[in-house]
Amino acid sequence: MTLQNQTNDHTTPLRHDVNLLGNMLGEILVHHGGDQLLNKVETIRKLTKDLRKNQEAHTYNLLKEEIQNLQPPLRSQVIRAFSIYFHLVNIAEQNHRIRRRREYQLRDDHGVQPYSLESAVLNLKENNIEKDVIQNVLNDLSLELIITAHPTEATKRTVLEIQKRIANILIQLDQNNLTANERENIEESLFNEITVLWQTDELRHRKPTVMDEVRNGLYYFDQTLFDVLPDIHQELENRLEETYPDEEWSVPNFLHFGSWIGGDRDGNPNVTPEITWSTLKKQREIVLKKYEEVLVELMKRFSHSTTRVNVGEDFIKAVEKEERTIPENKRWRVEAEIYRRKFAIVLERLRQVGQSDIGYPSADDLLEDITHIQKNVQAHHPAKRDLKMMKKFVRQVNLFGFHLATLDIRNHSGEHEAAISELLKKVDISENYSDLPEEEKVHLLEEVLKDPRPISLLNEDYTEETQEMLKVFQLIREAHREFGKRSIQVYLISMTESASDLLEVLVLAKEAGIYRLHADGTVESNLDVAPLLETVEDLKAGPSILEKLFNMDVYNKHLNHRNNNQEIMLGYSDGSKDGGTLTANWRLYKAQQEIHEMAKEYNVSLKFFHGRGGSLGRGGGPLNRSIASQPVETLGDGVKITEQGEVLSSRYLLTDIAYRSLEQGVSTLLEGAAHISKETEQTNRSEENWEEIMEEAANVSLEKYQSLVFNDQDFLTYFNEVTPLQEISELNIGSRPMKRKDSTKFENLRAIPWVFAWTQNRQLIPAWYASGTGLAEYADRSDENLSHLQQMYEKWPFFRSTVDNLQMALTKADIQTAKEYTTLANDAEMGERIFNNIVEEYDKTKDILLKITGDEELLDHQPTIQESVRLRNPYVDPLNFLQVELIKELRLLDETGTNDDLLTEVLLTISGIAAGLRNTG
Repeated sequence: MTLQNQTNDHTTPLRHDVNLLGNMLGEILVHHGGDQLLNKVETIRKLTKDLRKNQEAHTYNLLKEEIQNLQPPLRSQVIRAFSIYFHLVNIAEQNHRIRRRREYQLRDDHGVQPYSLESAVLNLKENNIEKDVIQNVLNDLSLELIITAHPTEATKRTVLEIQKRIANILIQLDQNNLTANERENIEESLFNEITVLWQTDELRHRKPTVMDEVRNGLYYFDQTLFDVLPDIHQELENRLEETYPDEEWSVPNFLHFGSWIGGDRDGNPNVTPEITWSTLKKQREIVLKKYEEVLVELMKRFSHSTTRVNVGEDFIKAVEKEERTIPENKRWRVEAEIYRRKFAIVLERLRQVGQSDIGYPSADDLLEDITHIQKNVQAHHPAKRDLKMMKKFVRQVNLFGFHLATLDIRNHSGEHEAAISELLKKVDISENYSDLPEEEKVHLLEEVLKDPRPISLLNEDYTEETQEMLKVFQLIREAHREFGKRSIQVYLISMTESASDLLEVLVLAKEAGIYRLHADGTVESNLDVAPLLETVEDLKAGPSILEKLFNMDVYNKHLNHRNNNQEIMLGYSDGSKDGGTLTANWRLYKAQQEIHEMAKEYNVSLKFFHGRGGSLGRGGGPLNRSIASQPVETLGDGVKITEQGEVLSSRYLLTDIAYRSLEQGVSTLLEGAAHISKETEQTNRSEENWEEIMEEAANVSLEKYQSLVFNDQDFLTYFNEVTPLQEISELNIGSRPMKRKDSTKFENLRAIPWVFAWTQNRQLIPAWYASGTGLAEYADRSDENLSHLQQMYEKWPFFRSTVDNLQMALTKADIQTAKEYTTLANDAEMGERIFNNIVEEYDKTKDILLKITGDEELLDHQPTIQESVRLRNPYVDPLNFLQVELIKELRLLDETGTNDDLLTEVLLTISGIAAGLRNTG
């Protein structure tokens, strides 16, 4: 199995890797299935490739015949062959990214890689950005990436670990000084790993528990992030010192990772307070283990002897005193090795954290001991030579504390309202709070917050749901005591529709003692309360909701204790699901602009939390492009972004890829924020006109989108029948249910399976549908209008990112293959009618995008991606054809019984297509 016809010189090593991996896979196929298996795979591949070239009926019929004649167990082996091939190609492409980065670093002319930290600092220098401006930007800079357990990672952990080993072996093969024997041994290891990959079951046989998801998320901290995050900070500091040699630089800890896993309660009954507590303990366990590993290494290196160097007497006496607090068998025996004696104390105190009084009460206490050692060593260490490992460890403790990652808590606004309603009824404040008008709710909640007395009755019997809600807030209070206040900092409110939704959470925080009103009228508030604006209507209402809060004295007191900072989460999934991608992206953009301008008037700083998914239909795309597409005036605000599902493994499984992904994001954010600090934050007249154009296009697009999704009575039937939605629910990839309620209603379907299902059948309508109508209706009025769109694409990062994502969506979508899925519709006429609607819109969208970009084909300006998608298609197509036939057979059987083997084959095609398209939901 080989990937052919790629001719760019810089891709020669990539083609070599793909051919090497493909040939090894071919040998393994022969071993397990004989020539019959390999020949069958090659026959199907060639037919799908020929079909893409000529689309002849004869070729199509031959392909269908080959697919329909496949029988178990050969059929399952063919599916797995194509699926595993994609995993190998994905690894090869990642390895090529690493190779390209090294090529830049090794160039004689010291070429600077775009979107690197070096390029960012050089661009600041070339634009005459002064040192004070850059330092102020660094002081305010904030990029937070939040890992989530959204069920879109179809590849299980064991397979990911095999893939990582294969990737590391490919890196070894890039060494130029390998002997023939060494190369042979490495290739033998590579063959063995691919064999293990083939012989490993790629499907999970049970749904993961929440703690499984926690462990999977923490894997990336353990493997890459613990080291990569401090390295990014150090690299930026190095580049600043190199470019501005006469200046002193201080790079604060601006890049952080957080997590939702174990804290996201919205729609997941499995996330209980007990699970959240176990998550926090597991996170502390991981970070303490990582610290111990570093300290053991530091102890080996700090063998300095007081017979060779002068160490301060105060330090020695302090060590002698501290040694008496730990067991004698834990002390270092060599008296002259004073630093090792100190490290022995530090290690023992670290191991006792959470276990006994000897343990460090907080990470700050550990930091104090480490900096004490650092200061004393520097007194006899050569000047201007950093103790790099020690310096990195100090950065790690500052970044990760004893909590590793801040855990966000999220729940649905309706859950808080129900609990508040019961609390108020029990103390005769309101008989039925939920039925009150919004103004009365707000007034009532303000009065409760102004009263220091609690409203919950300790011994009263509440419903199970309300008791659970109170436990969550009590847990947050205890977590602050046990793990530090950084362990849980934000409470997110799903489906925020009004100001009362935020005040309800403050009242619940007050009942747990997290929010306190003191006798002198001052407020102590230890939890950020963040609205999640999701639907198109909520995004429109966002500015007025927040302005109402900013006008309340009680809310301002809360903000004052939270550094006058308000976090706002923006949902990309539900807005797109309800209004289409063009409308959703524009509403998100406008919401940020309007909230930013309004907050300035109230002197409130902001942090926008972008709830992006990995797929294009949920706001996905490269991290740097996501940042660059935001309103330029908001780049100085804090930026927070979710990293979900398959994005975690594609970005953070390998150290070099993790580094590259993060430096791209950091460099983009740094440049954008620095330019804003230097220049005025005014939108020029042409950009104001562009916004009017986008407003008009978004409204037209919304009408077109809703005419199909909401106004066509057959659409939901079409969606359920011509996508593998039913079968995806059997794929054990997440602990959270696919629907918020046990209901078939569209509004209760989560955005992830919505996007996942459309991706599988290659229609991908959440990522592009209705955008063409919105843009074309404006462009078609005059040549001047088209010229406006072309200018917007050239000069406006938001519009360019939007158009490029639409091009990517159309490229990954495939109408020819998608048509196969219409045969799954029970009503053929209905299926053909709706599919023809989709095809018409696809053609219209493609046409207007090419006019805007001036290209002949989609993604002409991104030839590497264009070629990658084009060359993958002949390998994805067989899985789509097989999936359609298998689903037909499975659904017929479901009427009379079940067939586990057949279902497994369907699930294998789902996993394989996800790997081939590098997207799920």
